[in-house]
Parts: sequence; C-alpha cells; structure tokens
Amino acid sequence: MTPPRTPLQGAFDALYTDLVHDDGPSISTMRNYRYAIVPYDPSDEFKLREHAQRTIGKLSSAGWVVHTVSLHKLLLHRIRALGDNIVERLIAAERGAAAVSPERGINYLRGKLGRELDGPDGIAADVSREITAFADAHPDQAERTLVFVGRAGALYPFFRVSALLKHLDGRTRNLPVVLLYPGERKGDAGLSFMGELAPDRDYRPRIYS
Repeated sequence: MTPPRTPLQGAFDALYTDLVHDDGPSISTMRNYRYAIVPYDPSDEFKLREHAQRTIGKLSSAGWVVHTVSLHKLLLHRIRALGDNIVERLIAAERGAAAVSPERGINYLRGKLGRELDGPDGIAADVSREITAFADAHPDQAERTLVFVGRAGALYPFFRVSALLKHLDGRTRNLPVVLLYPGERKGDAGLSFMGELAPDRDYRPRIYS
C-alpha cells in the first residue's frame, strides 16, 4: 500500500508543478516578485532536506540549475568576520548576563547580533551576493534557475525572516527564490518563526503548505 502523501510532500509537489509551468515559473502572481515560502515544523528539518534534495534532482533532470543558500553558513561567516577579540567579548558578556538570568543572556545576544544581521547591509546583502554570483555563473539559464534559501533556524531568535525578505526585494535578479521556513502557518498569510515568535501576517510571497 502506498503511504499517504504528507503535507511537506504535497507542498514540494505543488512547488515543482508551478516552477515547470509551460508559461514559465509561476510561484507568484507578480512577475517582478518571485518569492515563495515552504513552512515546516522545525522538528522535520531532515525530512525537509530530503524533499528539497528530491526536488533539486527532478529540476536538474529537467535542465534547471539550482543553488542552495545556507543562512547558517552566512551567519557563522559574519560572526567570524567580527574578529576573535570581539567574539570573545560577546561570549564573556553573554555568560555574565546569563548568570543573572538566561533570558537576559539571550536578550543581550539578540540585541548585539540583531544589529549585525538586520538592514539592507546585513545578512540580506550576503544572500544577495550569493544569488548574484550564481546568476552570473549561469547567464543563459535565467528562466530555469531556482534558489533555495535554507537553514533559517540558525537566525532564531536574533533575526526575523520577514526582514530578510523585505531587504532582499529587488536584489535577486528576479530569479525564483524559495525560502524554507521553520515555523507555523497562521491563517492565510501569517507565519510564526520557529512556532515561538508572534506571527508576522504581512507576508507577500506565496506560501506552500
């Protein structure tokens, strides 16, 4: 007996169908806003990766090129770029604050790292550079190029993913970009990051779930 299709499988099947549409990728009703989101339970991280890899394989077989941006990797690169001395001071200050209360420690890091990650020159700029470099490497594949942005859980609780999409707008060469979002869908257009933060309800991209 064939096992029932899971919500994640259904989401990726629908995404694939819209990407390979006869009239071109149709993950959005707005021609100049090619973003989509696949939300998933954070506990399903490895299942999510399996579905993403399966979809990448299908797209590659159909002549597509796919690039995956790891937000976890970009976060670590930004932290290392601060320099060992600054990182050591951050660690020491966080430990001191956490000794008073764990919440104070995490709030300290949220404030410090949030300023480093937020804004148009924050981690959105790093994502944009990766996408632009990939587009430059495949100049003849614009209509068959997809970017997955994953490992978003690494940004919790320092940065809201909705801010990333806001600062990426207009900086992706109009390539289809799919954000793999660990969290919960709330209503038609609301998403709660990691299922912990109050939901943002103004997401413009199509949500596949």
